[in-house]
Amino acid sequence: MAWTRYVAIGDSFTEGIGDTHPDGTPRGWADRAAELLAERAPGFGYANLAIRGRLLDQIVDDQLPAALALEPDLMSISGGGNDLLRPGVTVEALAARMEEAVAKVRATGADVVLFTGVDPADSAVIRRTRSRVMAFNGHLREIAARHGAYVVDQWSMDILRDWRMWGEDRLHMSPAGHRRVALAMLEALKVPDVEDWREPRLRPLPELSRSAQLLRDLRWARGYLAPWVGRRLRGRSSGDTVTAKRPALEPLAR
Repeated sequence: MAWTRYVAIGDSFTEGIGDTHPDGTPRGWADRAAELLAERAPGFGYANLAIRGRLLDQIVDDQLPAALALEPDLMSISGGGNDLLRPGVTVEALAARMEEAVAKVRATGADVVLFTGVDPADSAVIRRTRSRVMAFNGHLREIAARHGAYVVDQWSMDILRDWRMWGEDRLHMSPAGHRRVALAMLEALKVPDVEDWREPRLRPLPELSRSAQLLRDLRWARGYLAPWVGRRLRGRSSGDTVTAKRPALEPLAR
């Protein structure tokens, strides 16, 4: 199928933090996937309503209605990662909200792409949410099966556990990571003649000594973890003053 109206909604993952265009604006996997889809469909239009820091309720309540108003034939929905870092949020409640969103989009006849979470086993902080991520992933797969949606199974993409796929903040993907997710999305959509996200293969990184790893972790905690905790304590979000980068369905500039 040649989709011609693609809209992406979500948080920083979909906005494209960690990957930038030459002018410094976020690019990310959604832009990359749209660029490849545009090559296959004349008149292709793309909008991206994702904003960093957004919780799933904000995505469903604010972004989804605006996205549906654009009458897409393809929509990607990613969210819940920020919620899973917060105590008191149940996986079941997140799954119910996600299913509500998917059902609304599918009722219009548009196709939907969902994304499981990446396995956080190697993250010193986020791995504490691993069981919750696994449970939410299970719900996402079931939601996709019930509604005929596509799934990009990032959990099974072992390459995403390589730190070269992530930026210095360890929360957002590097350009290399965003590229592989874009290609994995097109594979899930069964788009022919695209590059294999598994390539190029990477040689294992050399192991660091305990002291070197500790120093790296301390620098990361000072530079990224502490500011994140500070925003949480103040009730602030990194996206408080950010608006959607592509609010209208428009052709991609060549």
